[in-house]
Formats: sequence, C-alpha cells, structure tokens
Amino acid sequence: MRDLVITQNITVDGVVEATDDWFGRAGGDPEVDAALAAQRDASDGFLVGRETFVGMRDYWGPRTDDTTGVTAHLNSVAKYVVSQTLDDPRWHNSEVLSGPLADDVTRIKSLPGGDIVCTGSIGLCHALITAGLVDEFRLFVHPFARGSGRRLFDDTAPVRLTLVESTRFPSGVTLARYRTA
Repeated sequence: MRDLVITQNITVDGVVEATDDWFGRAGGDPEVDAALAAQRDASDGFLVGRETFVGMRDYWGPRTDDTTGVTAHLNSVAKYVVSQTLDDPRWHNSEVLSGPLADDVTRIKSLPGGDIVCTGSIGLCHALITAGLVDEFRLFVHPFARGSGRRLFDDTAPVRLTLVESTRFPSGVTLARYRTA
C-alpha cells in the first residue's frame, strides 16, 4: 500500500499559511532544495484541493523554462484533485476525486506505486488528518514564529506521531519527519 505523506513548509509555531513575511524568504538553501527534490522523486502521486491544483496547473503546467525539475515531475505524476465543482482538470494524468474523501484516498493508496504527497491545501490536510488517512508528515520547519495564521493541526483530531528523522540545514530550516503511530 502506498503512503500518504503531508509535506508542508511550516513555522516553528505551526503556521503553514504562506505569507510573505516568512514564506517569501524561503529557498536559497541548496541542501533544502536537494531534500525536497529527493522527496519529490520518491513520489508518483500528488494530492491537492481544487484551489491549489488550479494554481499549480496554471503556473507549472505550461512552463518550459523550469530547471528545477518541478515542472517535469508534476507533468508526469498522477495528480489527484479533491473537488465537488471541477469537472475537467485540464492537466494530463489528473483525476478529480469527488466521492467520499476516505473512500477515494483509500482507493488511490491501494494502487501500486510510490508515495502520494499532499502539500498546500490546508483544508484538505485538516480533513485527511481528522480521517486518519495520513501515514507520514514531512515538515520543513522554518526559523520564524508568525504568531497568527492557519496552522497544520488546527481543527483536527489528535494525532500521535513518532519522529523518524530530523535534519538541520545551514539556513536554519529543519526537516522533521514523523510517522503516524
């Protein structure tokens, strides 16, 4: 069975809302970029909500000048978009999931392949956490305390986690990988 992995850039106080005061400064650490690329390369499924999907489709889908590998990856992997309103995803290798979330996610997790990564889509992340569908969290913790904003574990069911990896990067970002217990 494939793992469902939530990957987020997050502040030390748990904010995942990508505001310019902290998220706009992200990037520029080759080691973080390499860790993100390794994670990306281990996955062959991408799960997001409609708003994140449309934004990524419109930005990454048509790009021809990307040297990071993100465009090539997103254009090749299976993309799953959770939506009750989107009929035609208009992006190769995309499937709209409109049934009960737990049923749809359980089905795609049972398919052969690598990790399914969910990033952004905080409302979807909350629903996945509450439904107990997440196998792993990969949190790129940025050395910034925002004080307010949408948090990863707001309005979710409690989750017991086991730390499986912690890596500190030169920029001060820390990758914390947790498995659900």
